[in-house]
Order: sequence, then structure tokens, then C-alpha cells
Amino acid sequence: MLIPRYYFSNEYDELYNYFLIQPHKKCSFHQGDYLWGPGEPIHHVYYICSGISITYAEHEDGRRKILFFHSSGSVFPGFHKSLFKIERSIVTQAASDMEVLEFPREEVYRMFCENQDLSSIALESYAKLINLLIYETAHQEYNSSFLKLCNLLYLFSQHSPGGDPHHIALTQENIADLLTINRVNAAKCLSRLRDEGIIISHRKWIEITDLSALEKYCSQETLLS
Repeated sequence: MLIPRYYFSNEYDELYNYFLIQPHKKCSFHQGDYLWGPGEPIHHVYYICSGISITYAEHEDGRRKILFFHSSGSVFPGFHKSLFKIERSIVTQAASDMEVLEFPREEVYRMFCENQDLSSIALESYAKLINLLIYETAHQEYNSSFLKLCNLLYLFSQHSPGGDPHHIALTQENIADLLTINRVNAAKCLSRLRDEGIIISHRKWIEITDLSALEKYCSQETLLS
């Protein structure tokens, strides 16, 4: 059974050559650049060739909630014709230098309608996004900060950008924004895991040294078994 994931990659790898022969523009983004910024409507869809993007929702009071990350072999934001107001509150930035194929939104919708393989993969990708949103709304929302953190680290260990379950490429700030808790609370929870020998904190990443001990703190909805 699939578990929720915050990090998406390699879903569209098999269709890379198909994307290459469709009308597109090759673009580069440097770390920190906006793929689209605050208040902007979403006009383009990106096939990510390399690098990582981070997507978050900005509240009018200045707070933000990280939603998910996308990397090579993924397509974002997806294919639909409707314009949702909430999209103007969603921001996507390059978390590292990126190379992408840029497509007009309407062009990708055409591709989606004519290519059955593309629509099938997209449907599964949407299902994973919906699964994540339901998980956060119906389950993670009601957990303590410490349990939220343990669940988060475990999920990233199963879908790690570098493929190493012990290397979690998250900063303390990322964790606070993912879990919508303040940084003091995030620091306190991380400190508890460090004191118990479950993690080691490094600059801009976290090392899980005892994954089995971390699993014991996780909720059943989070674990693979």
C-alpha cells in the first residue's frame, strides 16, 4: 500500500521523449527564483529535468505552509482548465538550480486529452496529491507537534530526494513551515530526537541514525505496514 509523500519525482520519466517533441521552451531557474510568484496566475506547466522545486501557500498575515516538493521526472502544476482563486496564494520556487521544459497550460491540457499514457500517469499523480491532503487534514492535523515531526521524517526517509533514507534534506525552517508550527517548537522536538540518539542535525539536513526507533513514534497511518 502507498503511504503519503511530500516529495514527487520520476513519475513521468517514461514520457520524457514525448514531452521533448511537443511545443515547449527550455528554461533554467537559479536557486530562489520563482517558477511563479505571489499573486500570479498559473500560465505554464513544467516538466522538471533536474533540480528541486518547493511549493507553498502564503497566508495574508505572512505565514506560509509548505505543501510539497517536485524534482526530476515530475510535472507541475498539472493539467486543468479551471482558474482557482487559491492558486494566486500558491508560490513555487527553485530550491536548487533547475532545468525545465516549459509548456503553455492549454498545450499541456491538449496533450493530456490526446495521450492516454499521460492521462493515466497524471491521474495517479493527482491521487497521490489527494492522499497527502486527506492525510494532513484528517490525521496529521490532530497530532502533537512531536508526532507530526516523527511522521514527517519517516515519510521523507521513504521518499528521499537523494535516495538515502537516512539523509533528510530539510532545514529546521522547512520543518516548521511543513508542519505549521513555530520554530521554537520545531527545535524542541528535534532536540528530543537528538537526545534519544535517533537523529543527528547537520547544516541544512538531518541524519536519521535509528530509523526503527523513529518508526516506533510514528502513527499507523504513516507506516508502510
